[in-house]
Amino acid sequence: MIEMDKKAINAIRFLGIDAINKANSGHPGIVLGSAPMAYKLFTEHLNIDVKNPKWMNRDRFVLSAGHGSMLLYAINHLSGYKISIDDIKNFRQIGNTPGHPEYGHTEGVETTSGPLGQGISNAVGMAIAETHLAARFNKENFPIIDHHTYALCGDGDLQEGVALESISLAGHLGLGKLIVLFDSNDIQLDGKVSMAYSENHKQKFESMGWQYIRVSDGNDLVEINKAIKKAKREFYKPTLIEVKTVIGYGTSLAGTSKVHGAAIGFNEAEVLRKNLDWEYEPFVIPQDIYNLYRKKVTLRGQRAYRSWKKMLIEYSEKFPQDFSLYENFVKNEFVVNLDEFKNEVSNLDEATRNTSGKIINTLSSKYLNLIGGSADLTASTKAKGADGNYGKENRLGRNINFGVREHAMGAIVNGMVLHGGLKVFSGAFFVFSDYMKPAIRLAAIMQIPSIFVFSHDSIAVGEDGPTHEPIEQLVGLRAIPNLNVIRPADSNETLAAWKIAIESKKTPTVIILTRQNVLRQQNSNYSGVSKGAYIISPEETRLDGIILAAGSEVGLAIETQSLLKKSGKDVRVVSMPSNYFYDLQTKVYQQEILPKRAQIFAVEMGSRLSWYKYTPFVYGIDQFGASAPGEEVLEIFGFTKEKVGKFILDKLK
Repeated sequence: MIEMDKKAINAIRFLGIDAINKANSGHPGIVLGSAPMAYKLFTEHLNIDVKNPKWMNRDRFVLSAGHGSMLLYAINHLSGYKISIDDIKNFRQIGNTPGHPEYGHTEGVETTSGPLGQGISNAVGMAIAETHLAARFNKENFPIIDHHTYALCGDGDLQEGVALESISLAGHLGLGKLIVLFDSNDIQLDGKVSMAYSENHKQKFESMGWQYIRVSDGNDLVEINKAIKKAKREFYKPTLIEVKTVIGYGTSLAGTSKVHGAAIGFNEAEVLRKNLDWEYEPFVIPQDIYNLYRKKVTLRGQRAYRSWKKMLIEYSEKFPQDFSLYENFVKNEFVVNLDEFKNEVSNLDEATRNTSGKIINTLSSKYLNLIGGSADLTASTKAKGADGNYGKENRLGRNINFGVREHAMGAIVNGMVLHGGLKVFSGAFFVFSDYMKPAIRLAAIMQIPSIFVFSHDSIAVGEDGPTHEPIEQLVGLRAIPNLNVIRPADSNETLAAWKIAIESKKTPTVIILTRQNVLRQQNSNYSGVSKGAYIISPEETRLDGIILAAGSEVGLAIETQSLLKKSGKDVRVVSMPSNYFYDLQTKVYQQEILPKRAQIFAVEMGSRLSWYKYTPFVYGIDQFGASAPGEEVLEIFGFTKEKVGKFILDKLK
């Protein structure tokens, strides 16, 4: 290692150590051990333009081991992103350098990582997006989409189930431009990795269709460089580069779990300075190091961007129609015309999952960047992409067979959305949203418009029984900030849900659909859905009460309304497909729909909890379902107009 390389690597290390010490919080071990591989990747291989951080053809770098965030902040600062030395000093405080990388918060951060396994799964999604867009737009001598996706992970990442699912799918799909650098230091928080893990990485990854490369010394820049070059020459398999490192390299705590997740302290930092011949005070980086990063990262990246931009201009002149489509993909802006979907919502009695499937088909024909699929459930969820199955032989296919990999599916969808240029959806049974919740939550944190479609939304699933009948899932998802959970009542509301999801820019959407048929209601409409709640069946002469419902229970509420009318009670029915949207409305509108003077009765085939903020009178389910034909299960749990009507009559003043 030449002296300047050594200094440049140590600059990363000491920015990390000094920031963590100042915060008295953080993970120094990975910063010290992984700095050489990050340095070599950034200075020799990674194509980024810090002046154009959203450049479509940039290489993506995902720090899946997000606890090592100071590694990323340090090298991004040195490379010229908008991360100042004051930001570094302010690590883990309110500002630009949070404890784990946050997408949209700090420049140069490609995804919000930290929950282990999510980042590497996002990277798989990014690699899928690259191959699909390349197949769509590239022409001979015009590879306008041609970049790599790199991820840096640790031992913990590779123990997470979500990562294993994603790794399996990546190998199956032959994602040759996905390269994972594995910081293999044999230590995790509780001690040696061997206490919990004894698998052979080479055999494991090769069996899943990956190329495996081992670098025995994490400080050997020559071998690291050779490994990355070899990985880039493999076009048909993703690559894992296992780099053997020493956690906490250079400290007296090196090689132990003590240096994993706690500041090493100022005394130990002085020991490190002596061991690594670093003569500078905390947060002081000599100009020659900045100059090196400017030359090898900043300016090299700007040259790559200018060359690409020149090619793109020539592309636009030679292939104007393709270029116009490319621009539309990049803008990713939609306005869905409801009038174009009359056929899709024409059935009077249809399961909302079926309506949704028809809508997806029509949307796919209009918007070529709509892509997605289900977790081995397209026949049931109807959430299926167009143009055949995406795979090695058909990169233009827009139906992704995720397999029975719900954990990975959610994170991969997020990665594809983060890549840009695509509108992406997934499909699963609603009860299995539990497997996907971490990814759904991260989509909400990142403010990205991922679309998560779930069918089989209630105990009306019937014969499959309580394992497949969601009870508490609605409450759990509705509790997530910046997540729009829409449970449509009929075909019109389902179309409205899709319009909202497709047009969304900063909010992920969950669309929750029925297995059973539901009647199309006369007054259901987009305008009402867009406000979260609306009067779908008004009272006739006076307001004796309000029945509040969502999904299939709206139809039940309207039937109950008619029954109550015969008992002399005049009630209003309000459809509330989206608590999220309703809570964003003005107090005036909320009072118009749910006036305080009225008694309100909420009806839903699920946990009562999410309705108590609107009324104390909730007709719901706080126990698990049962296995029987759907109509029998509804009868058993009292979801009939007679029983709901009696509940309301008993409580009406």
